[in-house]
Amino acid sequence: ARLLIRLRRLKAKADSVQPHDRKQLCALLDDIETLRDLLMRECARVDQELNRAKVRVTAITAYGRSAQSVRAMRRGH
Repeated sequence: ARLLIRLRRLKAKADSVQPHDRKQLCALLDDIETLRDLLMRECARVDQELNRAKVRVTAITAYGRSAQSVRAMRRGH
């Protein structure tokens, strides 16, 4: 949510920058670079979170299969 707010502010700022104002353009580029870096870090964090979730799902699935086979053995199948 914070990044989305920053993106909206950056867009508003970009809309107000004068095309021949070198100082404003440089500041805008700096802000874009900063936001880009933040977005890349957030993407990496989400990617790690997804990978952890995949590992958990794999472990839970393996546990479930193991428990199911133990129950089947107890029933004599």
